[in-house]
Amino acid sequence: MSPDVSELRESGVQDEGKPNLPEPDDDVRLVGGDSRCSGELEVKHQGQRRPVDTGHWSLKAAAVFCEHLDCGSAVSVGKRWQSSKRDVWWIHPYCLQSQSFPTECVRSSHSQYIQTVTCSDSVRLLNGTSVCSGRLEVKSNQSWSSVCQADFDQQDAEVVCRELGCGPPSLLRGALYGDMEAPVGTKEFQCGGNESALLDCRSSGSARKSCSPGEAVGLTCSEPVRLVGGESRCGGTVEVKHLGEWRPVEGGGWSLKTAAVVCEHLDCGSAVFVGEREESSWRVALGIHPYCVDSGSSLRDCATPSWSSSSLQTVTCSDSVRLLNGTSVCSGRLEVKSNQSWSSVCQADFDQQDAEVVCRELGCGPPSLLRGVLYGDVEAPVGTKEFQCGGNESDLLDCRSSGSARKSCSPGEAVGLTCSEPVRLVGGESRCGGTVEVKHLGEWRPVEGGGWFLKTAAVVCEHLDCGSAVSVGEREESSERAVWRINHDCVQSGSSLRDCVTPSPRSSSSLQTVSCSDLLFQPNISASINGVSQDQQMGLRVPKGSSFTISCSIQPQYPGGSFQLTFTSSDGAHNHTRPAVNHSADFLFAAAEPAHQGSYSCVYHVYVFSHNFSSESGLVSVTVPDLTGLIIRRILLPLVLLLENLVLWFYWKARRGRTLRRPDNIEMVEMIVRVGAAGGGAAEEGGAVGGEEELIGAVGGEEKLIGAVGGEEELIGAVGGEEEL
Repeated sequence: MSPDVSELRESGVQDEGKPNLPEPDDDVRLVGGDSRCSGELEVKHQGQRRPVDTGHWSLKAAAVFCEHLDCGSAVSVGKRWQSSKRDVWWIHPYCLQSQSFPTECVRSSHSQYIQTVTCSDSVRLLNGTSVCSGRLEVKSNQSWSSVCQADFDQQDAEVVCRELGCGPPSLLRGALYGDMEAPVGTKEFQCGGNESALLDCRSSGSARKSCSPGEAVGLTCSEPVRLVGGESRCGGTVEVKHLGEWRPVEGGGWSLKTAAVVCEHLDCGSAVFVGEREESSWRVALGIHPYCVDSGSSLRDCATPSWSSSSLQTVTCSDSVRLLNGTSVCSGRLEVKSNQSWSSVCQADFDQQDAEVVCRELGCGPPSLLRGVLYGDVEAPVGTKEFQCGGNESDLLDCRSSGSARKSCSPGEAVGLTCSEPVRLVGGESRCGGTVEVKHLGEWRPVEGGGWFLKTAAVVCEHLDCGSAVSVGEREESSERAVWRINHDCVQSGSSLRDCVTPSPRSSSSLQTVSCSDLLFQPNISASINGVSQDQQMGLRVPKGSSFTISCSIQPQYPGGSFQLTFTSSDGAHNHTRPAVNHSADFLFAAAEPAHQGSYSCVYHVYVFSHNFSSESGLVSVTVPDLTGLIIRRILLPLVLLLENLVLWFYWKARRGRTLRRPDNIEMVEMIVRVGAAGGGAAEEGGAVGGEEELIGAVGGEEKLIGAVGGEEELIGAVGGEEEL
């Protein structure tokens, strides 16, 4: 049966600092095995020596004791069952990283199970990323020594990897995990490759007393993992080799982030699916807790071979595309596999329709960003295909393609792609609140409720561009539904939502809900002058002294609330608040003044879900022009000009008999009057007329007029034409 979740989580032992183990004496020992480096674990505590029972240990936890006992790398952990209970010391694996072993981590208990540990006797790998990688050291005559690269070859590496229970060697290079610290051995190994232990190999003396810098052997053994029973080597049931035997991995709790470790190891593409397969009978299985793997440990480090199960873990990887160096399985630098090798793609050979196919193939949302050097420049060789997808294909290699003359991309031209997260909130009053749903394997399903924090919900709100998370909850439905699970620990560690999706083996009626700060609709703002609605797109011009109204409204979502009218003018910010009645409020200004000029907005406030929410409208600009000068220019000046022209006409008519000598002059004087009237209009438009004094000065008085009408030429010259008047 599966262990308690808290115990499993604690199996992901970290090596950030070494615990305060007792001095290397008999306080810690392995008994009953083939050597002092294997057997049942016993600890002496409070003067009593007892066997140890634990939570479900991994190799990483056991490695702490192997190192303490000056043995080699941890090879296996297990439990031995006894027919009757006995006194034991119980040690949680988590305590091995707490710097407090043994006094604060050991408690008395009774159990029929005893913890067993097997360490290698004579080889170990140090400073690596797992028990299957590191700088090689060999123990001889009770002391550890490094090995020079010239004394060690591929066949020797195969023996070491086999001795440690790892897969075949994948990398053998000097200084791969730091240069030598231990003295250098004096043996040159000559393994045939089939031996079970390095010290079983033939060896000859070496003249070397030290290695040249960079020549100490660094070794990486592959993970002994495979996928079986699927349509290709990149899909099926997960199996891990343990103590020479392939065993399936128990299903439960794996996310795409965990599965990505398997896909990467098998040189497949990105992880696209995780699931569980039920068998008709129980099988001996390995437990691998995702928390341990997600924290950076290898699969084998996290394996705990202590139970049987009928539920087995399955994983499906893409065969031919992957995104590298991104923040999730849905982002990264694109690589395509062809003829068993991975190659990058140049931006000139890849367009938006191609990107849509890749995102669909990986089970992600539509492409949101396509750009060169988005996730680092090209490392893999560049492919020689230009893709020509229609956008509806299910796989990139299903698209038509043509040869490309490019053998390399220009700097910054390797395709980087970000696909959107397939997540939404449904059933709420807006798109920023409701039940969380995620699209996985082409199907939208709700997320099972429970265990979410605001930090987890914040990822949803940020992706939907809905502000920050303000509440999380659970909604109970009347019937159970198929759901997805999202491991909130996975999300809080920085992974994307889709990376952390795991299929739920059962249906659920409890669904996860999230409310974001941008939950409300945006309010509307409108204006009217003297009760007449106005178009405020170009701003609102309100005559001084006129009444105007700013109206705020919002689509019905929640009852109650209030509107705050905010306007900013030259003398600061001003606020007025009114309760929302029928989801609206009016703000009346009885007489517009220049102080009312500024930018106005409506802010709606409402208290729901035990939180205050607010939403702000767009801006309306209000100006209050002073019309006094306009009235003078448009009305009074034309009247003055008309009056002065009439006075001039009557003055002329009184002296007509004495001054006019021929009929032509009469027509000319009438023309003067017409010109004067026209000049008044021009003066109104151009602002050239200065007032009554300027007009009188222009006509020059009686004497000037009499002299002017003496002849046509003199008359026109005296009045100065249309421009002077």
